[in-house]
Amino acid sequence: MVQILDFEREIFALETQIHDLVSLSHMYDSVGDITHDIAKLKKKLRRMKHDVYSNLKGWDKTMVARHPDRPHMMDYINHMFTDFFELHGDRHGGYGPSIVAGPAQFGDSSVMVVGHQKGRSMEEKIARNFGMSQPSGYRKALRLMRMAEKFNMPIITFIDTPGAYPGVDAEEKGQSEAIATNMFNMIQLRVPIICVVIGEGGSGGALAIGVGDRIVMLEHSVYSVISPEGCASILWEDKKKTAQAADALCLTANHLLKFEIIDQVVREPLGGAHRNHKQAAIRLKKTLRSTLSELKEIDTDKLVELREEKFRKMGKVVEVGA
Repeated sequence: MVQILDFEREIFALETQIHDLVSLSHMYDSVGDITHDIAKLKKKLRRMKHDVYSNLKGWDKTMVARHPDRPHMMDYINHMFTDFFELHGDRHGGYGPSIVAGPAQFGDSSVMVVGHQKGRSMEEKIARNFGMSQPSGYRKALRLMRMAEKFNMPIITFIDTPGAYPGVDAEEKGQSEAIATNMFNMIQLRVPIICVVIGEGGSGGALAIGVGDRIVMLEHSVYSVISPEGCASILWEDKKKTAQAADALCLTANHLLKFEIIDQVVREPLGGAHRNHKQAAIRLKKTLRSTLSELKEIDTDKLVELREEKFRKMGKVVEVGA
């Protein structure tokens, strides 16, 4: 069943009307030629989609980023890479199913792909823990990123998580240490790193695979220190203020590009990536190809230096008064 978001209701109503007219024209000759009427409605539909999706607020963007039909990491792997081979385990007895990682072929380059996988069916969502990784997942990711460095393979990460798993057992196993260790090591890896936010980028769970030379976001993805629900609960003790919290967090791609947290926004197909997985992958692949080609031209020592400088510059402090 297709999930219809609140701001999409008029769009779906018009799509249904067009579908019914097309079906009617095929079934009954007595209807006459209504091709012109259908064309007018399709033009109206394109304009409506453009107007709606060009003016989404923070909470609306969050709903699109969480859409159950939105392409996940494995969808992009199937559309963009060849010869992907998933590797497992963190070499400390952990499996980490929320993180998928392994070598793959990207055009003429061998790369290491690492990312969150939320799962599509309910069974897979449970198995993947809804994309919320345990420490073992992050340790597995770091193990394979170090392997990529050893074999001089660029790293491409796909970020799509509400956050790291917050359970007591995760904390007992060193969740915060695993995230911090990943960030500390990623900034020193001597290979190009491209990080892509494809859905939700939530807190430390995102940052654990989010330190790179270029940070790219899909147009309707979100990236924030906390979820709007969590922010509303903490600041106002009222979960009904999630929309207000989403606006206050400035979690959209355009906000983050303005603040220089990310480097590029990839436009999605009209109506969102969930409406056309293949087209979304084509657009992202084009961006990754040009970005990777650019990073390969940079000397390794300079690459690491620029990466460190990039993250040190984030968060300018302005003192007012004394």
